[in-house]
Amino acid sequence: MTVSVIVATYNRPDALELCLKSLMEQSRLPDEIVVGDDGSGAGTKDVIERMARISPAKIVHVWQEDKGFRLARIRNKAVLASMGEYIIQIDGDIIAHHRFVEDHLRYARPGCYLRGGRVMLDKALSDEACRSRKLPFIRLWSRGIEKKRWNTLRMAWLGDYMADRYHKKSYVLGCNMSFFRSDFFAVNGYDEFFEGWGCEDSDFFRRLLLNGVRNRRLKFVGLTYHLWHKVASQHNIERNTEYSLRKDPKIWCDNGAVKPNGNS
Repeated sequence: MTVSVIVATYNRPDALELCLKSLMEQSRLPDEIVVGDDGSGAGTKDVIERMARISPAKIVHVWQEDKGFRLARIRNKAVLASMGEYIIQIDGDIIAHHRFVEDHLRYARPGCYLRGGRVMLDKALSDEACRSRKLPFIRLWSRGIEKKRWNTLRMAWLGDYMADRYHKKSYVLGCNMSFFRSDFFAVNGYDEFFEGWGCEDSDFFRRLLLNGVRNRRLKFVGLTYHLWHKVASQHNIERNTEYSLRKDPKIWCDNGAVKPNGNS
């Protein structure tokens, strides 16, 4: 099965470099890495071009004009530009464990999507990693973990047990998830109504579930480490939340990856 890793980024070239390095060191390399760039400047382009010259996996750069936070739209554009039968989605401030891709593919099942967690790194460790451009070596006892320390543990036997049994409710985040390409297009991807931070992932998950795609959880596998950053502006959160909680949403969103006129 071919796999594309979609990386969403915006003006964090130092973090993106670490993210790409972690993907280049996977036990199972992705067939391609597609960077969905929400309007970054030249620094991000320079990093992508430099990393593409040394990457064992193909790196594709998809850019859109900076018109504010448009994560839903750039993720749609990145998936449209990808070729993989299976899509793994992360953010550009995420460092992936070296067995991250392997784990996602191991737990992939037809009719399911996968949700994973993350370890929250503190500002000091994140700043040092970005300054040195070296991937940090993170373990349970490592300094510099701000939150979710237990998410550093990779135990495949426990991951096998938890995949269909872990039902703890948590806020839906798209920075560690995967799905089949066919399931993405069956709901027409992300709804581009969402602009500004928040709720685009929740809406996407909701429509997948309504279309019969079941949730599996990655617990103690599919590990990621989130580099610290300031909290994003949430100026549109009330608008986005109200829309995401609408009654009887359509499974297929008209303002999604493929538009009514056939364009993307």
